[in-house]
Amino acid sequence: MYAAVRRYEGVTDAAEAARIVQEGFVPLMRQVPGFVAYYWIDAGDGVMASTSVFEDRAGAEASITKAAEFVREHLAALLPNPPQVIAGEVVASA
Repeated sequence: MYAAVRRYEGVTDAAEAARIVQEGFVPLMRQVPGFVAYYWIDAGDGVMASTSVFEDRAGAEASITKAAEFVREHLAALLPNPPQVIAGEVVASA
């Protein structure tokens, strides 16, 4: 399995960002081949993060591309700063 983690700072409206992600982005993630799971996290103080899990590297990389496009088109005003992105092979899980 592979995962991609994105951390956003300076979020202007966490509740609205969560609504848009749930209604618009989650359905996109489910369509990516190899999809396993997606989580959107409100860490408070204007910080939100997401974790995408896929069966293979191609799915994780596709999620990074789709996330960047979705943020540009639908969330730019709410997520004004570029995310910190890390991705890699899942080497332990429970």
